[in-house]
Amino acid sequence: MIDFIKSNKPFFVFLAKFLSIYLGMSLLYAVYLNRYDSKTFEVDSFTKQVSIQTKNVLVFFGEDAAISKHPSDASYKLALNGKFVARVIEGCNALSVMILFAAFVFAFSATFKKTSLFVLFGAILIHVLNIFRIVLLTLALYHYPEHKELLHGTIFPLFIYGVVFLLWIIWLTKFSGYVTKNIAE
Repeated sequence: MIDFIKSNKPFFVFLAKFLSIYLGMSLLYAVYLNRYDSKTFEVDSFTKQVSIQTKNVLVFFGEDAAISKHPSDASYKLALNGKFVARVIEGCNALSVMILFAAFVFAFSATFKKTSLFVLFGAILIHVLNIFRIVLLTLALYHYPEHKELLHGTIFPLFIYGVVFLLWIIWLTKFSGYVTKNIAE
């Protein structure tokens, strides 16, 4: 067993770093979310900002969009042309995706500065693309409501996780130094 662990030490180091960072950041996120009262359907401030930014992008592109606080749910209702189309909930804000992204990058960390800058750049990119993902999803649901399950459950999650996967590949091959270091060995 000890030989197995020694021969796979890089994997176990990565796994330990990834899990500790992921669990730590997830715990901090849970503490953040617990500040909001679920009994009164209070929406966290980041989800509120995502709702506002989504509406603003839709309006910028000429759509008649509006948001309103959902009266019986911790979410914002998003309407196009006066028709309720979607709810923006905590899961739509992509913070949990950013935590997953950051934990992976930190687990394969290079220098602190390089790693932190890549995580910051990646989180901003994920946020911006997530806003456009919600915008496109809203438009698609408005025009093709019969495809809600396919759009919301498959196509648009693949988009955001695909972006994260590409960022991970870029990190590993271009910035972390991990690939070139292990090829040289």
